[in-house]
Amino acid sequence: MKKIAVLLIFMYVLVVGGVCLFAQERQFVRATWLWNPWLFVKDENLVLSFLQEKQVSDVYVQIDEEVSIDTYRQFIRRATEKGIRVYALDGAPNWIEYPEELERFFRWIDKYENAADVNEKFFGVHLDIEPYLHTWWRTNEQGAIASYQTVLQRGHELAKERTLRLEVDMPFWFDEVSYGSTNLAEWVIANTDGVTMMAYRDQARDIIDIVKKEMQIARKYGKQIVVGIETGQVDEGDNVSFFEEDEAYMNKQLAIVQRHYGRTKSFSGIAVHHLEQWMNRNEKISEGEMDE
Repeated sequence: MKKIAVLLIFMYVLVVGGVCLFAQERQFVRATWLWNPWLFVKDENLVLSFLQEKQVSDVYVQIDEEVSIDTYRQFIRRATEKGIRVYALDGAPNWIEYPEELERFFRWIDKYENAADVNEKFFGVHLDIEPYLHTWWRTNEQGAIASYQTVLQRGHELAKERTLRLEVDMPFWFDEVSYGSTNLAEWVIANTDGVTMMAYRDQARDIIDIVKKEMQIARKYGKQIVVGIETGQVDEGDNVSFFEEDEAYMNKQLAIVQRHYGRTKSFSGIAVHHLEQWMNRNEKISEGEMDE
């Protein structure tokens, strides 16, 4: 009997210890959106230093055809040298009406990748389409959803042909949008390589709550979720963005979220929206400290 008890205790310690070790050894994503590539056109060193300081592992970089391919190559090469993965970012609500914009985006990627060296390649593609901002969503929601799905399926196909990951931004409320016998959140998670959820709240408990369904769905499909938060000024309410809170408070809340989901395989990490606003917040803090 004692041997059985000892064995059970040993197994319990082994399992719990293994889970803890798993959580500790995982390298969580720390991502951000770089919507304005002219930031690194103007001061590449400043952008890269900030990304390093904030321990950013993944950056979604907006593709602007007015920025030269060589400029992107240099930025991505230097980011890669610092261990930062770079995704090609694009998308707009009108893509559901004009899917040729997706094709144009991938033609630019082809042109870029053909010119880039190995350490200048994109790690993946990141789409932010937000179909609910298109007028079709109000006049013909099911038609808008069908068009959105077509764009994502085509994007996934084009990315796969190029051995690139396809990740997308998704609002937390897609799990409330019906699709057949399930919901739109499940469809998006199942048909992409990864999802960044726009879990825009400024308290850990609220963030944890609004992503829990998606975490379960992602686990079902063997996918992962990056939890995105907002730092900019918004009109949707006081509890949506960290705009009014300082970074110490924000980091504390994000640490709580990460601890809560740290042992959940479908949790990939945190994304801060967006880089320019994030940098501006820190610049204001620095100016305040200098004034003191």
